[in-house]
Amino acid sequence: MKIFANRHIYIVIACMFFWGYARAQQKVLGLKEAEQIALANYSSIKAKSNQLNASKAYLTETKTEYLPDVSLSAQQAYGTVNTQFGPIYGYKGLSVASAGPILSKQNWNAAFGSLYLSNVSWDFFAFGRASEKVKVQKQTVSRDETDLAQERFQHQVRVASTYLNLLAAQQLSKAQEDNLKRAMDLKTVVVARVKNGLNAGVDSSQANAEVSNARIALTNAQEMEQEQSSQLAQYLGITPQNFLLDTVFVTKSPVNTGLAPQISLDSHPILRYYQNRINVSDEQAKYLHTFSYPTFSFFGVYQGRGSGFSSGYINNQNDFTSSYGSGAEPTRYNYLLGIGMVWNLTTPFRVHYQVQSQKFTSAQYRDEYNLVSQQLNDQQVLAETRINNSLKNYREVPQEVRAATDAYNQKYALYKNGLANIVDFTQALYVLNRAEVDNYIASNNVWQALLYKAAATGDFGVFINNF
Repeated sequence: MKIFANRHIYIVIACMFFWGYARAQQKVLGLKEAEQIALANYSSIKAKSNQLNASKAYLTETKTEYLPDVSLSAQQAYGTVNTQFGPIYGYKGLSVASAGPILSKQNWNAAFGSLYLSNVSWDFFAFGRASEKVKVQKQTVSRDETDLAQERFQHQVRVASTYLNLLAAQQLSKAQEDNLKRAMDLKTVVVARVKNGLNAGVDSSQANAEVSNARIALTNAQEMEQEQSSQLAQYLGITPQNFLLDTVFVTKSPVNTGLAPQISLDSHPILRYYQNRINVSDEQAKYLHTFSYPTFSFFGVYQGRGSGFSSGYINNQNDFTSSYGSGAEPTRYNYLLGIGMVWNLTTPFRVHYQVQSQKFTSAQYRDEYNLVSQQLNDQQVLAETRINNSLKNYREVPQEVRAATDAYNQKYALYKNGLANIVDFTQALYVLNRAEVDNYIASNNVWQALLYKAAATGDFGVFINNF
């Protein structure tokens, strides 16, 4: 039995050794590396990148719309040429354009015919409509660029916040592990004293309750750690895993919490995006206004036409040939050049309300801009307050830990010697656990407050360049 027990001890020691070795070999995920992975993998950023590429492609297409329409057409057909006097409307191209002499009765003489033409149509002047459309699309590209920039900035803040939250959760789990160990040590002492009749049996029940409470607290802390770990993996765009994080955010405070941002509030990534929404809407109003004016167009047509029906067919209905070559070869040519103007006189009335609607949209975007600007101003003030308060707690917490540790050691010694009761000792245990929790999150809170300042000012360097 002794050999068997020793073998189990060796197995446990070996497992602990290999676990420690594997953890030592695990690569530490630094915050800057996490940011790079997140910006490269997160689907929302990829989506906005593709949206920007689509806007750029459409801008290129928009610049070509000022070019004239140049069309080439060729057709060869076989059919009859009966016609008659009378009105006809070729609705949606459902009738044929048969041209021939007006005869007294129907016949079924048929031959080949052909038509070849080139057409040029150019809206050469429309009161700046084409250029305004290009301006609208340029502003759209600018909006999508700032949309991508603000999404990248906000994701950097999200990743950093989740990174700090996970680190805090890991430290809280460690604090609860230490608390569970102390509770189990307490249970060992209490059970020994109760067995020897030095303490009442109720003390062992309270010790058992403290152990159970410590286990529950540890489970809750581990669950929070798992949630934050899963959230960080989602932001990084990778599969969930156990992260080994940089403890610099626990062991030290920022180098300079008063570091001034390098950009003005107007250059905040979020405000730049909101401003470009306004710019796009204003340009769209100008573009819509151009539809109130007429369009001047240049057009030109050059046409060649062939037919199997000869010029004498009007007098002699046998003067035609069904030869394909005779109908396919053009024998008559025409050209046409001209300048036209089209102006729907009722369009200005409709456009007026379209422009008015677009201006209201611009006003809406300005109101939203002002709201976000005010919120960011308020957040900057609050950020300074949070930094100052977290620094006060950071400087105060070492004294709390020392005092709580001294009280715990004192009550532990007194209880073992029968000079203190179980209530006094468990109270000291609780105070020490609370002090350790405060100690683990005090530095983290300073970093969180600094991150809040970076988010409010729009300069992520205020946070990321401070360690």
